[in-house]
Amino acid sequence: MKKFGLLLLGGVAAIILLANVGPLVGLVISLAIMYYAFKGFMKTNSTVSKVFWAIFGLIAFAATASNVPAIVAVVAAYVLYIVYKKLKQTDEVMVEKNDPFTNFEKEWAKLNRN
Repeated sequence: MKKFGLLLLGGVAAIILLANVGPLVGLVISLAIMYYAFKGFMKTNSTVSKVFWAIFGLIAFAATASNVPAIVAVVAAYVLYIVYKKLKQTDEVMVEKNDPFTNFEKEWAKLNRN
């Protein structure tokens, strides 16, 4: 039942992530533009250039702020990652429980102790 719940949660997170790919791409592009605007602002010594880079950075910041749905996509990606780790951990436990060789080794060790 736990595995079904994890799969259901992972499916919902994947759908949410796919639905918000557009805002996520927009967020990445606007963050990159804002980063380069900041770098250009810090490099220049001219006042006119600083004003230009500041205005360019503010426009990029406005574009970044308009991509708020991308935050939902980032949260969905994180949930998907956590679900993947939990499913992988559950599978490893199931393999260990059902592995006849490890059970044989445990029983053999018990017999040798007696």
